[in-house]
Parts: sequence; C-alpha cells; structure tokens
Amino acid sequence: MAGNLPRRKDLEVHLGTSGLVVGRLYLGSGKRSAFSYDEAWLQDARFFNLSPDLQPVPGVQHPQGVFFHALEDTGPDVWGERVIRRAHAKLRQKDCSLAQLAPVDFLLWVDDEARVGALRLFDTLSGIYLNSGSAQWHVPPLVELGRVLKAALALEDGKESEQDLQYLLGRGTSLGGARPKSTVRDTDGALALGKFPSQADQRDVIRGEVLAMNLAAKAGIRTAQARVELIKDTPVAIIRRFDRAADGGRIPYMSAATMLQVSGRDDVHAYTEVVDALLQDGADPIADIQELWRRLVFNFLICNTDDHLRNTAFLYDARNHGWRLAPAFDLNPMPGDRRESKTWLTEDSGPIDSREVLIEGAPYFRLNREEAMEAWEEVARVVASWRFLAKELGMRSTDLIDFSPAFDLDL
Repeated sequence: MAGNLPRRKDLEVHLGTSGLVVGRLYLGSGKRSAFSYDEAWLQDARFFNLSPDLQPVPGVQHPQGVFFHALEDTGPDVWGERVIRRAHAKLRQKDCSLAQLAPVDFLLWVDDEARVGALRLFDTLSGIYLNSGSAQWHVPPLVELGRVLKAALALEDGKESEQDLQYLLGRGTSLGGARPKSTVRDTDGALALGKFPSQADQRDVIRGEVLAMNLAAKAGIRTAQARVELIKDTPVAIIRRFDRAADGGRIPYMSAATMLQVSGRDDVHAYTEVVDALLQDGADPIADIQELWRRLVFNFLICNTDDHLRNTAFLYDARNHGWRLAPAFDLNPMPGDRRESKTWLTEDSGPIDSREVLIEGAPYFRLNREEAMEAWEEVARVVASWRFLAKELGMRSTDLIDFSPAFDLDL
C-alpha cells in the first residue's frame, strides 16, 4: 500500500490516451474544486462540452458540488470509497499527524488505468498521470482474481491486510455501487470489472446479474458482455468495460444523472427528461430513445428496481459529435421488491408499476402503440425463458425458487 496520501495540488485534465489537454483542475483546501477550460481546447474542432454544468468559455468555473458532474462520474463508488477509508485509516495508525480525508481526496485515489471514461488527471510536477506508472497502480490480470477475491472478503470481514488493500485500492469504479468489486484485465488484455459475492447476500446475486445481462442481450438491448468465472467454486461476475475501444482507447462517459445535472440517487426524476436531453445532444436520438423504452420494459419484467440515474449512461460519439446510450449494466433482479421503478416514466405518470403505464407512455419514446406492443412481446418472450439460461449458468433448483418472484409475472 502507498506510504502517503495523494498530494492535493492543481492538476491538468487530459482527454483520452493521446493526452490532449482540455483544462485545469484546482483543488484548493480539499473541500471543493474549481475548473478552467484550456483555451486551445475551446478552439479545437473536436471540442465538446465535457460536462453540462460547465460553460464553454475561458476562465475559472466553480461547481455547485465538490467537482463538476462529469468528473464526479470518474470517482469511486460506495465500495471504492470504503476501500479508500480503510487504507487511509491504516496510514493514520502509522502517522497520527496525517490529515483527515477531504471531499476531493476520494477522486485522487482512483487508479488512472481503472478510471471510468476518458478524463484523466495529470500531475505536471511529476510528469505522470495520477496513480499510474508503478507496481501498486496496476490493474491485476484475471489470473490473480483469486487473490483479489480473498482481499475483498477480508475487507468485508474487517480483517484486511496492507497487501489486500493494495489489490483493491483505487479500482472500485463508479460502475457498480456498493458491491465488492475490482477492475481486472481479462485474458485477452481488455479491461473488465470483477464483481464478487457479498457476505450479506441471501441469494446468488452474481449469477442473477449475469443472467439478467445475458437475457437483456437476447432481448435486443445493447448490453455489457458478462459471464461467470468460478474461483475455487465461488462465482465471480466478469463484466467487460464498455468505456474502452477495441484498441484500448478511452471513450468519454457521462451518467444520466450528470446529463440532467442531478445527484441521481435520492431525488425523483423521469426518463422523459433523459429523452429531452438526448433529443438535444444525442448523436442518434431516436434509436436510443426507442431502445431506452425497451430497457424500461426489461427492467419491469425482471423486477430491477435499482434503476437510479447513475445506472444509465452515455458514451461520446466523436464521429457524429453527440452522445449515445451506453450498453446496459447493473441489471439486478430484485425478487423481494415491489415491482416499481425508482425513476419515474414521465413527470406526470409517476413510477413504472404496470404494463399499462409503459404502453401509454410509449409515444414519448417515439413508439406508436403497435410498435410498443411488438417490442413488449419480444422482451417478454425472452424473459419467460429465463430458467433455461439460469441452469446453463449453474443455478440450482433453490436459486430458481429464489428468483422466480422477479422473473415470473402473470400478465
């Protein structure tokens, strides 16, 4: 584990693997940041606004929160923050004079290789990207997944070592919430997310998520590739990162919460707000709006009620100068939940809790009733076949009983 905290100092913000300078990040006391666009980037033909809460003008800008929204998207999730807090606590045990964590610090701990999207933090004094270029800041390969899993279990149990923290530190990305996880390198070298069982699980959550992801793909939804790997009989979900190109290039990423400039978790918003944003800034808005509606049908049919706005995202299409709906991720059947969406369908209709709400709202998504019914039937047929795929994934008969309330819907 690192022997000291990442130092708080002003940093350059770069875009992608080319190191294109797009701005400067000012960290100040650590409670809030500030940002200024690089003037050459403002004049560049490739320019796009990095975050909707920034104005495309020179000069220092101050966000309402700690960071501007798109940079917050690159920070750690709840699990990643948990790892950082543990690592910091161990450092303070060695050096009681070490300062407490400030709000900006969590973003500074993220591994450069694992950071979501294309925004990168460059330290001009050292001449390297923050948290890169050493054995510590190196995404582990899949062959080391057993050690990473052991480290995650130890941390959940409160018995983690410094070596355990080194495996986990900075690699809990914003793609995945509070579940134990780590960014890993797949067998072909591509970046992936390894998601582990939790000691609090009361069902096979890992296979349940991979089942949902694979069903979504069969239902005509663009979905992150997902499979189950067994590590000493423990299932681990391997989910390929979709914010990387085939050549390893980094693709700009933005959550729906960022697109709407909201927190995305506690406040109530509607999918029609996402529709309006796509119509304004989307590269292929009609196709994405229609697919978004199909995803809402799928979520309803599998009882995925964790559909907050950070679980919908967009990737920047540089060729067409706009945002595209990113592949679906974090699809989790919730058999114990009431079948009701967290995000409303429209600001008038409220949450999605029936087929009728979805069909009546389809015109907002540029679908007539006949098209909507056809899409519904296609998705419903795939979901109805869930048991066959569940068995292929290694689910036992008790698992099928556990998940049946989520997948079996009598309409």
